[in-house]
Amino acid sequence: MITSFAPTPGAAPRSRMLAAQTSMEFRLLLRNGEQVGLTLVIPLLLLFFFNLPLLYSLDSPRRIDFVVPSIIALAVMSAAFTGLAIGTGFERKYAVLKRLGATALPRSVLLAGKTLAVLLLEAIQIVFICAFGFALGWRPDGDPLWAVLLVALGTVAFGGLGLLVAGTLRAEVTLAAANLIWLILLFAGGIAIPLSRYPSAARQVLQYLPSAALSHGLHQVLELGNAPSTHDLLTLFVWAAVALPAAARWFKWE
Repeated sequence: MITSFAPTPGAAPRSRMLAAQTSMEFRLLLRNGEQVGLTLVIPLLLLFFFNLPLLYSLDSPRRIDFVVPSIIALAVMSAAFTGLAIGTGFERKYAVLKRLGATALPRSVLLAGKTLAVLLLEAIQIVFICAFGFALGWRPDGDPLWAVLLVALGTVAFGGLGLLVAGTLRAEVTLAAANLIWLILLFAGGIAIPLSRYPSAARQVLQYLPSAALSHGLHQVLELGNAPSTHDLLTLFVWAAVALPAAARWFKWE
């Protein structure tokens, strides 16, 4: 039998490219020690701060039961939207993505790898948040698998939005836009302030925000012990189904 050592150039299977890209993106996230530290510490500080009885009164009989699901939703939104948008925006500015664009790596695999890497980072965040919540007396109800599904859908939805912003705007504009949108979603999406505090007409609109659907769904599961509503699941699914393909369609390498 004659063995040929001739090269056979060609792109690797997409599944292998996705696994390699996800692994690289996750390692890059972990190497940024300051960013990881802030990502892990800030939610814990907010968890403690929002649990202070002097802040404001909540409808929930136990403040910690309301605060923990809100902080989980905030962590998902911060990592998957703001952090991913700003980081990717500056990768475009410094021509990191331009070099990747010269390879066989498709845009869809790049964006999926970044989203999955953020999901892995969120898993670490949520472990810390839940552990600190237990230390403060949090006792969740409901099926945790529902919470996992909500977090996964929220990550894809927010990740798609973040990548859409980062892939179409200049880095400096992305920095300002991502922070502004983050503030809007934080205060108008039921995370910092319950939607029940808003007028009825405003609630009818705000409930379709991805932050509102994620926050409300997590409260239904972890605070009240119910399954998430079809509205929350469908809202997150629609945002995810629209945002990530839109990012892949209009994402610019440079």
